[in-house]
Amino acid sequence: MARNDIRRAPPPRSSRPDKPEPSRLRRFMRRLFVWGIAFALLGAMALGVAVALTARSLPSFSELKGSQVGQTIVVRARDGSELVALGPSYGRWLSSGEIPQVMRTAMVSVEDRRYYSHFGIDPLGLARAGFVSLSSGKSVRATSTITQQLARTVFLNNSRSLGRKAREALLAMALEWKFSKAEILELYLNKVYFGGGAYGVDAASRKFFGHPGTQLSLPEAAMIAGMVKAPSHYSPTADREAAIGRAKVVLGVMQENAAITPAEADAADFEKLTFAKETPQNSVRYFTDWVLDQLDLLLPENSAPIEVWTTLDPGLQRAATEAILRNAPGGAQGALVSLDRDGAVLAMIGGTDYVTSNYNRATKAVRQPGSAWKLFVYLAALEAGYNADAEVVDEPVTIDGWSPRNSGGTYAGKIDVRTAFAYSKNTVAAQLGNEVGFSAVAGMAKRLGITTPISTVPSMVLGSNEVRLIDLTRAFAVVSARGAAIEPYGILKITSNEGEVLYKREAQQPPTLIAAHVSAGITDLLQTAVSIGTGRAAQIGRPVAGKTGTTSSNKDGWFMGFSSGITTGVWMGRDDNRAVPGLQGGAAPARAFAAYMRTAVAARPVEKFQTEAVLPTWQIEPDDEAMLSGSPADYYYVDEQGNLVSPRGDPPAPAAEAAAPEQGGGLETVEPPPAANDDFLNEATGGRRPG
Repeated sequence: MARNDIRRAPPPRSSRPDKPEPSRLRRFMRRLFVWGIAFALLGAMALGVAVALTARSLPSFSELKGSQVGQTIVVRARDGSELVALGPSYGRWLSSGEIPQVMRTAMVSVEDRRYYSHFGIDPLGLARAGFVSLSSGKSVRATSTITQQLARTVFLNNSRSLGRKAREALLAMALEWKFSKAEILELYLNKVYFGGGAYGVDAASRKFFGHPGTQLSLPEAAMIAGMVKAPSHYSPTADREAAIGRAKVVLGVMQENAAITPAEADAADFEKLTFAKETPQNSVRYFTDWVLDQLDLLLPENSAPIEVWTTLDPGLQRAATEAILRNAPGGAQGALVSLDRDGAVLAMIGGTDYVTSNYNRATKAVRQPGSAWKLFVYLAALEAGYNADAEVVDEPVTIDGWSPRNSGGTYAGKIDVRTAFAYSKNTVAAQLGNEVGFSAVAGMAKRLGITTPISTVPSMVLGSNEVRLIDLTRAFAVVSARGAAIEPYGILKITSNEGEVLYKREAQQPPTLIAAHVSAGITDLLQTAVSIGTGRAAQIGRPVAGKTGTTSSNKDGWFMGFSSGITTGVWMGRDDNRAVPGLQGGAAPARAFAAYMRTAVAARPVEKFQTEAVLPTWQIEPDDEAMLSGSPADYYYVDEQGNLVSPRGDPPAPAAEAAAPEQGGGLETVEPPPAANDDFLNEATGGRRPG
């Protein structure tokens, strides 16, 4: 059989060339794309879960309607009338249907033109901001959507950190998930800040135009919408022209978005707008600023709405304002503090015009008191053994190279202490201060509540140390209270909006700072100064005790005095410390004191002063038996365990009886009672005593 040599033919070749292997770069990019899509999907899923969970945790619509931003504080006078309302002002809540269409379209046009098409954040807006930033080389901040602004207003602060922006975006998407566009816009328009303390469209409309937000016209709506960008700048009360200019920009944007026609834009007449009159910031704001500064001490952790009930008497505040304005010399400022017998502030004037200057000269300014400082000199002298009838000599004197002179340059020779005080003899005050010791005078001032630094140079007896008006008034109030410590205060109680008492001032048991016979003696001198001395202009037809004070070159004028349980201090001068022609304590300040006090004491019974200085028995008995009974320096006490306690310890010796008399130099050296302790002074001065 023949061999078969037939072979199979090879398969035909494909007409297409062989496919080359993909490069490493292409394989990497392909994998990157696939993984990118996967991560994007995972990220979107995670974001969706985060948005859903955040939306579930958000308050309900009704809860968001009831929430407020910031603390509201209503300050009331002692009669319950409202002095001032501070903090956010909320008008009536307007439903979506009650808000005028022009207001809704104006806000959407200028703040978020794609509001109805985005999901809480605006990707197109972000992309545009990024493109402009890259092309111009400048940093451009993307405008937040209305939903983002609502999230920031309700839940966040104004920090610009990336973390805060991320939370804002998440909350915005959650809001869009949970609420409709109409609900979000309603929340926004009722909560956004428009300036001047006004939150929401209705509050803004009432504040700036004097009518409800339901009655807004097109130009009014454009002006309100324009304020959101910069409330303090575009507010019509801050800059009317800037507000109108911004409102015209809003109208232009509305026209571009076809929200209004060109004819409607042209018809908007801003010159015919009527603005609401602002409530004047009167003198009561000096007082309210002072008391509100104390809230952090009384209610340190409170942020809820509260009402602060104060000691201020509205009628007396008006009388004080009129007294200062009518009597302050031209170009000069005036301040007044009036205290009731327990330290309650009845009236406070910190300057002639709060709008021009809100600096409180009654509580913050430090000025030289002039001869009003002699209160402490004569108190130290009376405590050391002098009395009103003691003989002194008004003559030239030099102390450590310092030679004081009397006003007018005359000297009266031998006179009594009462006359020297009534006519404010500088040479006698210098001699008394030198005799009792300048440190004793400084100690007396500190004891009665002077919180400013005191130098003990000889000229200090004439008032070279600076003081605050409220401190000096407090010192005179101690004398009026017959030596009992006085703490000026302005808050009676603090309540919640529902009437719950959060703080109430408790009755005080003040320590005695000066002995009764010393307070009687100085009251005798102070009454004489008004009756026949330099303070005659302060007479009001009933007993008044007081002292004038005038500094060199008539830079400061003071009158300090009391009658029928009310102590009032008046200061006048210029803020730049320049001289005021004719300014003397016995002139304008004394007249202002009298004008105010006539009203202040009108409803009170006439009170005669206790001016009879009855000395403690151990000081006036001449025989040995009195000493056998022991002076306070010899007293001893026994504690609960039977241990001897030093007479300097607890319980203390009576204020006027701290040491036995020692004859010498015409004085009886008596150790003064202790000064008010640091705790007492810290409480009395709000915890901010100067160093």
